Amino acid sequence: MRNVIDLNNNWKFTRTDAGLPTGVPEDWESVDLPHTWNAVDGHDGRGDGYFRGSCWYARSFETPRQPLGGGRVYVEVLAAGQQATVYVNGQKAVYHEGGYSTFRADITGLCHETGGNLLAINCSNEYKDSVYPQTADFTFYGGLYRGVNLISVPSTHFDLDYYGGPGIKVTPRPVEDGAVFRIESFVKNADPNFTVHYSIEDSEFNEAASGTRPSDSTVIELFVPEARLWSVDEPYLYTVRATLQRRNEAWDEVEVRCGVRSFSVDPDRGFILNGVPTPLRGVSRHQDRLYKGNALSAEDHYEDAWIIKELGANAVRLAHYQHSQDFYDACDMYGLVVWAEIPFISVFNPDPAAHRNCLSQMTELVVQNYNHPSVCFWGLSNEITIGGMSDRLPENLAELNALVKKLDPTRLTTVAHLSNVPRDSVMHGIPDVIAYNHYMGWYGGKAEDNGPWLDDFHAARPDLCLGLSEYGCEGILTYHGARPACKDYSEEYQALYHEHMAKVISRRPWLWCSFVWNMFDFGAANRNEGGVAGRNNKGLVTMDRRTRKDSFYLYKAYWNPEPMVHICGRRYAQRAGETTVIKFYTNEPEARLYINNDLVWWPKAEDGQRVFEYAVKLCRGQNWITVRTPHVSDSTTIERVEAEPGIYALPDARERAKYTGNWFENLDEEEKDREPEFPEGKYSVRDTFETLCADPTAFAVINRYMRLATNFPLTPGEGNWKQIHDKSPEQIKDRLPEGFLRVANAELIKIEKK
Repeated sequence: MRNVIDLNNNWKFTRTDAGLPTGVPEDWESVDLPHTWNAVDGHDGRGDGYFRGSCWYARSFETPRQPLGGGRVYVEVLAAGQQATVYVNGQKAVYHEGGYSTFRADITGLCHETGGNLLAINCSNEYKDSVYPQTADFTFYGGLYRGVNLISVPSTHFDLDYYGGPGIKVTPRPVEDGAVFRIESFVKNADPNFTVHYSIEDSEFNEAASGTRPSDSTVIELFVPEARLWSVDEPYLYTVRATLQRRNEAWDEVEVRCGVRSFSVDPDRGFILNGVPTPLRGVSRHQDRLYKGNALSAEDHYEDAWIIKELGANAVRLAHYQHSQDFYDACDMYGLVVWAEIPFISVFNPDPAAHRNCLSQMTELVVQNYNHPSVCFWGLSNEITIGGMSDRLPENLAELNALVKKLDPTRLTTVAHLSNVPRDSVMHGIPDVIAYNHYMGWYGGKAEDNGPWLDDFHAARPDLCLGLSEYGCEGILTYHGARPACKDYSEEYQALYHEHMAKVISRRPWLWCSFVWNMFDFGAANRNEGGVAGRNNKGLVTMDRRTRKDSFYLYKAYWNPEPMVHICGRRYAQRAGETTVIKFYTNEPEARLYINNDLVWWPKAEDGQRVFEYAVKLCRGQNWITVRTPHVSDSTTIERVEAEPGIYALPDARERAKYTGNWFENLDEEEKDREPEFPEGKYSVRDTFETLCADPTAFAVINRYMRLATNFPLTPGEGNWKQIHDKSPEQIKDRLPEGFLRVANAELIKIEKK
């Protein structure tokens, strides 16, 4: 029978490109897997970048015994960021490109018959032009961060060679009075003596159906009467087991958990699960954690899924790559519909080698995750037009879509577009459904712009199924104030933004999906904004999973039916002034607000109301704030002070606020009425960023304004530089706030070109 041996302990590691060792190097660092060499510098914000290099792992192992038919031995790497080469006893076993999927190699011929063997893995997260992601707004962690296994199987076995797949495909479909399970398994080296026996067990381990097929014809359809459906509220799972038998012996066995469900998407009715309209209201998730990077345990993955379920979300978008099997399993168990995607993101590379890598990563994603009932959507790309539109991009995207449909005709394909992709884009005709990443109210415009944009698009293109694949804004626990504003990074503005977005989304059931960006703060080593470097702080929960921000509880009030109440602003604990506004979220029909045990307000919810605000007087010193509802209560303390702590305000928030309000107000009166000028011999917004950055004076101007507009400094050679270096500010005006070009140009044309 199959034997899976965990090889996660007793590794030696060096953070250098030391070369292939001839034995286990005793002077290397001792580590256990999962492991990443960027667990700290991948998000610590030191400002000197994070290590991207070629590193080595090594350990010994004993050749497993396999008595049945000689047997085969495989090494299985669950993921290696971003490229890896595996060696056994000095011989190359396999090279793999792509940092997020499982890959294997048959190492039978490389192993010693007796005694120990040397396993060495060269792992690299260096940039490689043919491997996606090319560039993106998250850290590309390096290392063997999901573990390594040794798999011993008989000579005849279920396939281990096809793109890291499980060797079995299960396609359940509901029918009248039950469900039909179409099961296909793939057997290597079979002869007429072998058969495959299939069984289906319900969640109580009772056999619901079974059948047997010859090993050379391993497709069977089994009927399960009165089958229970998998849904977001009742995620019922069946276990399907395939046993390879030779006469009176079982030689190999594989099993998967799966669910019975049907789904579709309609332009007007949104997502429909098992015949019931079920708008997908969820979050996006990156896989890393504070000072662990992406080297997570199974418990970490399950905890993430549990926190998402606590929120009340029914869907999760897995950004922007294949996640751990542990997390897909957790989504199956907790009832979370999954949008799974590959890192075809930000920059399109027309090189055929890059396209082949894209096709390979998509094949691995589909093959390895086909059996998960939670997965309903395969994501083809994310913001792939940031670097501009190319004639070859739609062609490559169409080929990618065709591949997915060939591998899995049962699920839908989708893409996540930039806001500026036009309504009549040729890209809309490629996937089954589309979605947009909108940050109006953070990167430009106002939060109030989101609703009209969605309505106008839906009216203009009623034939398209439209979703919201990303929306969000930064919220940092340090910053607070009574008058929150865009780009102040306060927890209060993040809450205010999401309060508006929650209303926008709840009033548009035809939006087939909406995904908050992001569920958790995550590593983005090239970021430096809001006083927190190395991270994206748009999470509803902090990167260490210890603190749920106020915005978390807003969505819990909207999405989780369990009675709840949450008083906002508890970290805004010291407030100046005689009065302050108390805000709380609840999904209860009525509430009572107490100040120092005195009842001051008893509102009743109207028209689905979740947000309640009331101005109260504070006594000097500490004040107890309590909210009671029919089923739950919450309480906190606020101190009235003469002056609020200076740390509550981001140092450059005032300057940024001048521009985020109205860029045109920062022009001289004469310049407001004057048409933009582009005098010869002077710099302007028509020069490329590369040209502007070559002159220290011009660089100082454009860098200051870009930071005010986008929160990112211009750092040649780093971050998103590759996306914009050969473009001018005018060429990327759709990604800049209105008025930016006029203000920046007025300064640049004063500078003489050298």
